[in-house]
Amino acid sequence: MLRSSKFLLFLVLLLGTVGCSLSRSQATRVIVIGVDGMDPGFVQEHWRALPNLSRLGGEGSFKTLQTTMPPLSPVAWASFITGTDPAEHGLFDFVHRNPATMQPFSSMTRTEEPRFTLSLGEYLFPLSSARVTSLRRGKAFWQILAEHHVPVTVVRMPTNYPPVESAGRALAGMGVPDLRGTFGTFTFYTDDPEEISRDVSGGRIVKVPPVEDHVVLPVEGPENSLRKDRRMSSVDLTVDIDPEAPVARLVVGDSQVIVRQGEWSDWMRAEFPLVRGLVNATGMFRVYAKELRPSFALYVSPVNVDPDDPELPISAPSSFSRAIGVEAGRFYTQGIAEDTGALRQGVFNLPEYLSQSRLVFDDEHKLLDYTLHHFHQGLLFVYISSIDQNSHMLWGKHESELLDTYRAVDAAIGDVLNQSGGADVIVMSDHGFTTFDRAVHLNTWLWKEGFLALNGPPGAETPFAHVDWSKTRAYALGLNGLYLNLSGREKQGIVHPGAEAQDLLTKITERLLQFRDPANRRQVVEKLDAPHANAGVSPFAPDLIVGYGRGYRASWQTALGALPEQVIDDNNDAWIGDHCINAKDVPGVLFSRLKVRAESPRLKDLTVSILALFGVPPDAAMSGQTIY
Repeated sequence: MLRSSKFLLFLVLLLGTVGCSLSRSQATRVIVIGVDGMDPGFVQEHWRALPNLSRLGGEGSFKTLQTTMPPLSPVAWASFITGTDPAEHGLFDFVHRNPATMQPFSSMTRTEEPRFTLSLGEYLFPLSSARVTSLRRGKAFWQILAEHHVPVTVVRMPTNYPPVESAGRALAGMGVPDLRGTFGTFTFYTDDPEEISRDVSGGRIVKVPPVEDHVVLPVEGPENSLRKDRRMSSVDLTVDIDPEAPVARLVVGDSQVIVRQGEWSDWMRAEFPLVRGLVNATGMFRVYAKELRPSFALYVSPVNVDPDDPELPISAPSSFSRAIGVEAGRFYTQGIAEDTGALRQGVFNLPEYLSQSRLVFDDEHKLLDYTLHHFHQGLLFVYISSIDQNSHMLWGKHESELLDTYRAVDAAIGDVLNQSGGADVIVMSDHGFTTFDRAVHLNTWLWKEGFLALNGPPGAETPFAHVDWSKTRAYALGLNGLYLNLSGREKQGIVHPGAEAQDLLTKITERLLQFRDPANRRQVVEKLDAPHANAGVSPFAPDLIVGYGRGYRASWQTALGALPEQVIDDNNDAWIGDHCINAKDVPGVLFSRLKVRAESPRLKDLTVSILALFGVPPDAAMSGQTIY
């Protein structure tokens, strides 16, 4: 009787185990490749050059993928992550503002200093931990999958810093700062007699005395938060140049490399002293020997978090980044790693920028290879940034170079198709692209239309310089945001909530839709959305989201609240492509090995559909519909 009962119990357990092994949620294998900025129009113009995308679309489906309003990367990716609209997940731009202080801040994360400290001489030692908090609201779809016992690996997903906790593995992407806490600050050392030391957008120019055979360069690392004066930490980079050839030995700490003129170094590990001999901050950087003789010009990349010894929470579990580094080698951890700033500032020429961009892509391909090798079941997501960043610098002017980037990504997708073993493969992008021809100074337009007042001359580059808040009813900040100076919300608000605010929004909307470019009479603004029409919207949301027409975008000055003299200027920047316009003009792409039934799928529909492939119901907050 006992033996019979044990046999029955064994049979029940065996059948249960077999049933679990064949369950939909555990047997399904889905690979999603997120290619930031891949444009459907560009793909369709170059099918023959993109055989793997052509194959995937021909065997399965190819659709345009509706993006968010505004179509900015952090906004769109947050919608894909949560399956919700911006009103629910709370991200509307790269930059938000605190209405109580009128200070801009990153929309993606907030850093909180330690609550308790101990003062000892010139140092301030923390007795509690500092915290980095994601400002994105809502549950990530892979958290839901993990709750249903689906194995998940998510690599470099934007707006996932720090990575959300789940039973899966995640490496953070867009949102991860360099070790200085910025989106990326390069350093360019030069002995050019016409240069001066100065800060520029995206980096620093450092003038050095004429260099012959030897120079020691201070490389700045993180701000030393243990010191009361919070001075920048630094390490010495020693450069010894061969007296007969343009070759140099670079030494920092225990790292030593040899580079020729025009070559890139590998990653150089550096320990930045915070308390000398006791506490260091570990980082890494790459060096480009732009010129060694007869003049000297050396580029040092932003100091990245070292995946082997991370100072910041870049992966979950924390051992994941170390595991990748041990097997695949070091890689760019900085969220946006292509150094477009160096090209915009003239530090790089275009071939030099493209060589640096290729290094980033090679690292992303390395991460893809690593995760494909370790992928057996469940969900794998891998993000690729190169098309987006290169489109910003190449769109409409350097088509062959941009096509080279598309070809490289297509080849990587071919690797996925060849190694997928029958998995469902999805390739998607968050938005497309268009030209950026004319820069709109929205605060200047508001001033000239009587919605913003000044108590001094326009033209200052500092945020909100000379704005008379006692008479200002509206202002702009970010790439698509327009705000009312609302009483009870803004620091010096004068517009009363309710009917007065609504009338003002209506008037501004009517005027913006009538706004024509004085140079060519083209319509500048095509569409406006009002996020606060949705219940429970974030207090940091703009009152209007401005959807510019093709060829137009908010100026760099507008993004930070400045007010130049002209309303519209030609865009003479090296940044010539963009997507921060009316969302309908820049849809993304959707390729799927499975047939897509929906005619006009949206980002949030894809989220729900991925869950459905595993037989997992969507979260109650999700508003998408399945596309399969």
